[in-house]
Amino acid sequence: MGITSSYQPLEVEQKWYKYWMKHNFFHSEINEKPSYTIVIPPPNVTGVLHMGHMLNNTIQDVLIRRARLKGYNACWVPGTDHASIATEAKVVAKLKNEGIQKSDLSRDEFLKHAWDWTHDYGGQILAQLKRLGASCDWDRLKFTMDDDMYQSVIQVFVYLYEKDLIYKGYRMVNWDPEAKTTLSDEEVIYEEQQGLLYYVKYPVVGSDEVLQIATTRPETIFGDTAICINPNDERFTHLKGRKAIVPIVNREIPIIFDEYVDMEFGTGCLKITPAHDENDKIIGEKHNLEIIDIFNDDATLNAHGLDYQGQDRFVARKTFSNTLKAEGFLIKTENYTNKIGLSERTKAVIEPRLSEQWFLKMKDLAKPALEAVMKDETVKLFPSKFKNTYKHWLENVRDWNISRQLWWGHQIPAYYLKNTEGIDRSKFVVAKTIDDAVKFAQDKFDNSKLTKNDLIQDEDSLDTWFSSWLWPISVFDGIRHPENEEFKYYYPTKDLVTGPDILFFWVARMIMAGYEFADQKPFDSVYLTGLVRDKQGRKMSKSLGNSPDAIGLIEEFGADGVRVGLLLSSAAGNDLLFDEALCQQGKSFANKIWNAYRLIESWEVDDSLGQPEAAKIGLNWYLNKFQKCLHEIEDHYSKYRISDVLMSCYKLVWNDFCSWLLEILKPAYQQPIDAKTKATCIQLFEDNLKILHPFMPFITEELWQSIKQRNAEEALIISQWPKQKSFDKSIIKSFDLSAEVITQVRSIRKSKNIPFKTSIDLKIENKENFSDSFDCVIKKLGHIDNLSYVKEQQDAALSFSVKSNVYYIPVEGSIDIEAEKEKIQKDLDYYQGFLKSVDKKLSNKRFVDNAPEQVVNKEKQKQADALAKIETLKESLQNLQN
Repeated sequence: MGITSSYQPLEVEQKWYKYWMKHNFFHSEINEKPSYTIVIPPPNVTGVLHMGHMLNNTIQDVLIRRARLKGYNACWVPGTDHASIATEAKVVAKLKNEGIQKSDLSRDEFLKHAWDWTHDYGGQILAQLKRLGASCDWDRLKFTMDDDMYQSVIQVFVYLYEKDLIYKGYRMVNWDPEAKTTLSDEEVIYEEQQGLLYYVKYPVVGSDEVLQIATTRPETIFGDTAICINPNDERFTHLKGRKAIVPIVNREIPIIFDEYVDMEFGTGCLKITPAHDENDKIIGEKHNLEIIDIFNDDATLNAHGLDYQGQDRFVARKTFSNTLKAEGFLIKTENYTNKIGLSERTKAVIEPRLSEQWFLKMKDLAKPALEAVMKDETVKLFPSKFKNTYKHWLENVRDWNISRQLWWGHQIPAYYLKNTEGIDRSKFVVAKTIDDAVKFAQDKFDNSKLTKNDLIQDEDSLDTWFSSWLWPISVFDGIRHPENEEFKYYYPTKDLVTGPDILFFWVARMIMAGYEFADQKPFDSVYLTGLVRDKQGRKMSKSLGNSPDAIGLIEEFGADGVRVGLLLSSAAGNDLLFDEALCQQGKSFANKIWNAYRLIESWEVDDSLGQPEAAKIGLNWYLNKFQKCLHEIEDHYSKYRISDVLMSCYKLVWNDFCSWLLEILKPAYQQPIDAKTKATCIQLFEDNLKILHPFMPFITEELWQSIKQRNAEEALIISQWPKQKSFDKSIIKSFDLSAEVITQVRSIRKSKNIPFKTSIDLKIENKENFSDSFDCVIKKLGHIDNLSYVKEQQDAALSFSVKSNVYYIPVEGSIDIEAEKEKIQKDLDYYQGFLKSVDKKLSNKRFVDNAPEQVVNKEKQKQADALAKIETLKESLQNLQN
């Protein structure tokens, strides 16, 4: 079958993806083969493909395509995450643009808008994954809000509650004022920010004395309920039992004493705001202080903020500090750098806030998950350096705040009892359904007359990760039906590919869930990719404008080119410095493979021809070289060195196959080739396509199908991975030495302007006793008429060495010997002069004793290199003079 003169990736990609889908090659059903399962880290349902997704999903596709070729029943489960905070924020913003406030809608009305949004944008990232070549089993597509997934989440909540692992608690939480919801500690990122330190006067009641208090947040003064001093601080012992006045607010607050205060820090006096600081809350509980919450849920000041009610906290900070200054309470300000907590999702500054939330006890759940990774490596992390991070997190695990003040998500299955005044939040039951809740409430509150109308469900939703941690189990319905055949066949899954930034968020919690709900690990191995950064080392982001359009890259370089570009320099756990030049390199590689096949295809066969010796030897060498590479890449795969696999394949195909083997096999211009050589060459090319297919699925399938007419059962995607065999190292070594000889001959031709069409002789002093098996290859590729072995060279000749072997090219009639001698003498004079300057420096004891070791070693290396060069030049000059 003929192929076009140039590779057209977009046409090829559309054609073969449709073909693979048509023949259901991505779909998996239970059969007699061993399963190989990957679950996709579910992207946000309304997200778009970015470089991190590209890297992550390319690696997964490489693993799943190789598993198919290796004979596994490969199943890659795709899906999307409802992403409570991100999606609700987008829906709220959309409604606001339409003049609709969320607060004006009922929950059901809002959820209708959320579902509409999801249906409109939900398929975008999945379509983009298909463009990349992702061979997911699209028949198994899951969404964390699907009915069966929803039921699984609710069942788990009820189970954990009944096991006394879920409880309600009034705690200091991380409040996101933009999303208007609480966040877990792991969803807060900390950044250093430049701010001000405000020094404020607090008058002492009944005296002219004032206390100086330093604060970074003057707006919280409205919530102050005490001033705290270290009891050992003699400067203030006279204030025991006294009170101070909150400036502007004019509220009297006690002066308390606690060793928590560092006498050396600041002024030694600390204002206590129990409602807005975790440490202040602890002191407040210890000293039974009043708690005054000064913020609304959007971080504007409430009625406690007096004249500043309704102002944003940062606006209030500025206006209130101006008032403090005007009233004489502000002593001074200083520049101050401190760490600020930001919401991972909205980037809003987190506000510590006291709130009643649902929590999951984590300590006991973490124990088997910690042992699985650290003790016996039942679950292996690649690279293993992340084990220390994993260990630290799980040994210091805190209870998980699982409730979110959102409507988009899995509604918490707790039902409160209504009373004449509204809702009694101290009286509730937890149940899978409202019908179950009625029965439980009738029993719990000893009232058989209770109905649905007497109960109201908790309005909060569960943290998105509370559904994600069940993902490997719930996609196979293993929560609701743990004995179902698919769950038993596909679970545990094989590999998980994800980023280290969610090692605790997701990976550790999935391992906990696996042992708690399925009594076994969720996967064998976790491959942790690095972050994709730009070539300046900056993390790619929309705000920096340094993240390229993923689909734009595919359209410019082809999906195969982008896949190769991403993986050429992406080692596990290390950040990838992305440069579009890498994609160009991938595109060039695709073109190289394409043109290699065009060359092979162009060779016309003459059945009457016998096989040339050079072709026979060259093919035998490549068979061994391929097997050596196959052993290497199998080892790399076992260690999840995916980039190393690609580089091994890249070098094999570009250097060994295209640059060497095809040159060895290529018949003379417009001459035919023998049938055996071409057939064997095509077989080797097919093996190349197999090992390249996981990385470059489109071009490899196109070329595979171009070689000959094949039916669907013979498609490359479901063909067999090459079998590992033993290989002869000596043949590979002999070729490598011969290739060096050929390279040296070509270099001499080029430097001496000896045309390639001009045949030359080559004489060899075989001091190393090299095999002569590749002599015919040397003759062909070096265009050598006569190759002979000599004991010593006497005629004028150009020479070079490979190890201790010396190779001579007689030059009589080929070059101007006198001019060549003059050139060599000039080079010799230069290097001898250079050597003198280096020797002088190394003979200087002061330099050798005082210079850094690496500097001295560098000079010694220069000395050795110069000596070697001088020796070579002297030998070449001697050969020309004989």
